[in-house]
Amino acid sequence: MPGIDFQLLRERITMRDVLQLLQFEPIVRRGEQWRGPCPVHGSQNPRSRSFSVNVRLGRYHCFGCGTRGHALELWSAVHGVSLHAAAVTLCPLLGMETPWVTRW
Repeated sequence: MPGIDFQLLRERITMRDVLQLLQFEPIVRRGEQWRGPCPVHGSQNPRSRSFSVNVRLGRYHCFGCGTRGHALELWSAVHGVSLHAAAVTLCPLLGMETPWVTRW
């Protein structure tokens, strides 16, 4: 299986892009810090604010299920796939080529 340049991918994929694809609607916005229902564990309460994301830093944390990470990890967690599979499916959705590593 060919490798992926995850460092480059994390620089290119923004949290805003992933949140838009996930149709995330924040309940609270305080500048770049947004809170709302968790797309990972599917908060039962639509007014839940357990999911916290900083769109400028591109990091998230859910205080309900404990998941955290960057945009790629969010996509991976929501869809229950590996980071490799998340990268392969996410890149075309964002109109970018997958940054394959051709030499180790």
